[in-house]
Amino acid sequence: MKKQTNIKSIDPTSISQQELHGYLLSAVAPRPICFASTIDKDGNVNLSPFSYFNLFSVNPPIMVFSPSRRGRDNTTKHTLDNVLEVKETVINIVNYDMVEQMSLSSTEYAHGVNEFVKAGFTQVPSEKVKPPRVGEAPVAFECVVDQVIALGDEGGAGNLVLAKVVKIHINEAFLDKEGNLDTPKLDLVARMGGNWYCRANGDALFEIPKPIRTHGIGVDSLPQEVRESSVLTGNNLGRLGNLEEIPTRETIDRIAGHPEVKSVLELSDTVTEKHKLAQKWINEGHTEDALALLHL
Repeated sequence: MKKQTNIKSIDPTSISQQELHGYLLSAVAPRPICFASTIDKDGNVNLSPFSYFNLFSVNPPIMVFSPSRRGRDNTTKHTLDNVLEVKETVINIVNYDMVEQMSLSSTEYAHGVNEFVKAGFTQVPSEKVKPPRVGEAPVAFECVVDQVIALGDEGGAGNLVLAKVVKIHINEAFLDKEGNLDTPKLDLVARMGGNWYCRANGDALFEIPKPIRTHGIGVDSLPQEVRESSVLTGNNLGRLGNLEEIPTRETIDRIAGHPEVKSVLELSDTVTEKHKLAQKWINEGHTEDALALLHL
């Protein structure tokens, strides 16, 4: 494993809020987007995106997002004001087809201006809460606000809005044959630092087998030569360590007879070439064979 060098260490209290904001939002990414519709006590609708957002519980179903106080003048956003007046919200999920309109809605329009209209979204009545939902959203969650927790009273301070899901609306076009949400079809977007976003589709999507009910052998169980390889990456080692057992002698002997392996074993730099072949097999999904090869 390669050692890290040239590390820049920063005391967050020693830099400006703007600098800190840049480091935090660029490093803690991608962040899912909460496209929150809210309403004030007079019935004025507001629609605004927040990337301080995630799912925090399934039982009960709780989502949390955070409208921060503005750094430049310490004022609060209409969304925060609204959920303090009417403790309800709809969290709409954003996909690629609506990302530009979503960005437009983040404009700081005056109080009372309806961002549904400004951004060209369809305002659909909710069933259990007062704020409407976004008709174009692939998924929308009607929520009641359990708590609003202020994290500070100065510019940049967040306000955690704990929203309990009471109704879910799913556009069936985004379901697979089994009735589950289809990740490639959803084509979701996430927030990065600055003006950057990322799109969860195509080559950006990949799967990793999860060791939920099994116990991987661990990277520490791999041969030292493998752990210190200049060819195999940390991801390669993690995939090998996720396997459930060391290969048997029978498996190792079988792999030793493989034509590609025989060719590698005849080369002068056997270790490097063996690791390159193992990496190729890992990338092709033949991880068990790769592990057997690395035990030769």
